[in-house]
Amino acid sequence: MEEAAGILLTRGAPLYPQIGYNALGQRERLSDELAGATAPISPNPQSLYEPVFTASWEIDLWGRIRRQQQAAEANLVGAEEARRGVILTLASAVATTYFKLRALDAQLAVSRNTLANYGKLKKLFSERFKYGQVSEVVVAQITAQYENVAASIPLIEEEIAKTENALSILVGDYPHAINRGVPFASIRLPKVPSDLPSDMLRQRPDIAQAEQELIAANARIGAAMAQYYPQLSLTGSLGYASGALTNLLTGPAGLWAIAGTLAGPIFDAGAIKGQVQATEAQKQAALANYVKTIHVAFQDVSDGLVGYQKSLESLAARNRAVKALQTTVRLSFLKFEEGQESYTTVLTAENDLYSAQLEAINTRFRAFSSLVDVYKAMGGGWSLNVGPDPSIAASPEQARQSAQQATGG
Repeated sequence: MEEAAGILLTRGAPLYPQIGYNALGQRERLSDELAGATAPISPNPQSLYEPVFTASWEIDLWGRIRRQQQAAEANLVGAEEARRGVILTLASAVATTYFKLRALDAQLAVSRNTLANYGKLKKLFSERFKYGQVSEVVVAQITAQYENVAASIPLIEEEIAKTENALSILVGDYPHAINRGVPFASIRLPKVPSDLPSDMLRQRPDIAQAEQELIAANARIGAAMAQYYPQLSLTGSLGYASGALTNLLTGPAGLWAIAGTLAGPIFDAGAIKGQVQATEAQKQAALANYVKTIHVAFQDVSDGLVGYQKSLESLAARNRAVKALQTTVRLSFLKFEEGQESYTTVLTAENDLYSAQLEAINTRFRAFSSLVDVYKAMGGGWSLNVGPDPSIAASPEQARQSAQQATGG
């Protein structure tokens, strides 16, 4: 943004007179032969002191400079939208990573609880094996399931540590432990309104940026076409020139000059025409990119809403499956105690419940992730007051100030 603000300042500067100065201090000695032949009465060596103020001004008759300034203004506003896009992407990444962390926490809790249940069954079957009530096969099977769950816990803990590190970097900090909020199951998803207007997509930074790129490309066409017409420039100088410092600021030492220059092309072998064609092609490319960006925006919103809705439907089914399997585990163990079911029924029910619980957590995370996608696809949520400040788009000066605030300048 600072770069774009600097370019805007550069492009607008030629609209105003350019004032400068130069100073010359010189002492020169010619050969006696040359000095006598050219200026017998001139002193040799001789001095020259000349301080001069200069001014130049290109009169923008055909709008070339103004069009360049308009293009720079659009680029500055586009840079502000690009900054918003980075912030939006960062916020979405932080949210998704945090939800992933909480899902891993939930998986770790389920795995430890399942390990504890398997530990109880392992102890129970080991006691019954001592008294010959079950075979060694039963003990071996429950031990295998116990160790499988035990092996998965370190992997989940490793993934938790890596996710904490990733989240720490996203928030601009060194890797550290992340403070947790409410349990993952207690986090509630906000509802997405069903009657959102399509105008909300205008708050997406990529659409606003593509629009500004189109404006800039159109302005560059006008700047290129202005080269067909003559350029009128005024120049002037005011100062003093003297061979002695004591006489430098006296009236006779004063000098001034003023001139007007009119310059225009006669034959350039198609150089200007080529520039006009190139800028027109750039405008067509910017227009195509603008249309494409809008199409992709609708696709992103549709994908996010579909993913969110279907994830909620899948999550509801997963939760029902978990409740059913919890009942199955409880009843199968009671029937096993009564001798009506075999140990394999209990082990199968426990294993199915464990898998269902993990899948329910994954599905819940996908729902959260889809909701973040909807938030990002709509440019920062579904509230119309989260878009770009209209005053920024209308005032490049405010965009420049925003750039300075963003960089601490």
